[in-house]
Amino acid sequence: MSAIAGTRARLVWAVNLAALALVLLWTIPTFGLLVSSFRDRDQIANSGWWRAGMSSEASNFVRAGTAADQAQEGDLWVIAGNVLTEGQSLSAWGTNSRDPAAYAPGDTAELKDGQALSVAEDGSYRLTSPTEFTDQRGMRIFVTTTAPPKFTTENYARVIGAEGLGQAFLNTFTVTIPATIIPILIAAFAAYALAWMEFPGRALLIAGVVGLLVVPLQLALIPLLKFHNEIGLGKGYMGIWLAHTGFGLPLAIYLLRNYMVGLPREIIESARVDGATEFQIFRRIILPLSFPALASFAIFQFLWVWNDLLVATVFLGNRKEQLVMTGVLRELLGSRGGDWEILAASAFISIAVPLIVFFAMQKYLVRGLLAGSVKGG
Repeated sequence: MSAIAGTRARLVWAVNLAALALVLLWTIPTFGLLVSSFRDRDQIANSGWWRAGMSSEASNFVRAGTAADQAQEGDLWVIAGNVLTEGQSLSAWGTNSRDPAAYAPGDTAELKDGQALSVAEDGSYRLTSPTEFTDQRGMRIFVTTTAPPKFTTENYARVIGAEGLGQAFLNTFTVTIPATIIPILIAAFAAYALAWMEFPGRALLIAGVVGLLVVPLQLALIPLLKFHNEIGLGKGYMGIWLAHTGFGLPLAIYLLRNYMVGLPREIIESARVDGATEFQIFRRIILPLSFPALASFAIFQFLWVWNDLLVATVFLGNRKEQLVMTGVLRELLGSRGGDWEILAASAFISIAVPLIVFFAMQKYLVRGLLAGSVKGG
């Protein structure tokens, strides 16, 4: 017995460690994305998020002034300027890409034709020549700079201030709420019928629902859009509500049916003996006991529809007044999506509402579990 108990204890520790590993696997990248959302483009390009609290070093080049910027000082022609931007400090500098850190701040480099270049520690440079400069582009000065850690809210301000985001926010709500409620209502009735009502073909319907779970929705997008156009729905809210309902129903029916099958048969049989109709049993017994499953699917469906871009693009359109939030954020990122700082800020702005919904539904989910687990005396 002691050996068995010891084995069970070790298994419990293994489960706990596995759960901790999964939590860290999701939490660490999310935290990194949050940190990146408060950094600017240069910091993200030059160092990882884990170095956000440390000074970052970057190598780049700036162009010195051109012939138009020169001034004569005695026998020399001089071009002066500064290679640093605000908040940077100079670590090293150079005059070619093969050795960009050849000189320390304050050193002077001897160039061709008697020219000389010096860069001070504060970034001010002085390019001198015994003859008049003719270069119209300006020579390249390679600099290695160190910048202190910097956090900014400009990324969030840029995303929140994006044109059309407010309308897109309302559009997303208009799409998401009905597309979450409608499949739950239909799936609850269907799941009860498949779980507790006897009728011919029930097994075939259950098999059909399971089969629909493995059909990729991408295969149905164009045929379904053509069908909408043929019956006059076109692109609009009704079309996208029905599309999300159709794509969400197989999983909803499958989950709810499996949950309802596990409910105590004695309660339902007693209600039937007392003369309750099927609808009364469904409304007064099945729905209250199935609230945890209903809340779970509501969370999943809300998250899926809120974050959807593909279905919204196909069934709603691409006009500015029709775009959902994911569409506006896609337009903000541009065709190449290289603005990583905007991408990080957009991610957290877009998940704000789903997080609120999740924690709100989690409270009701726990309440439903407790209510379903207590038996009356």
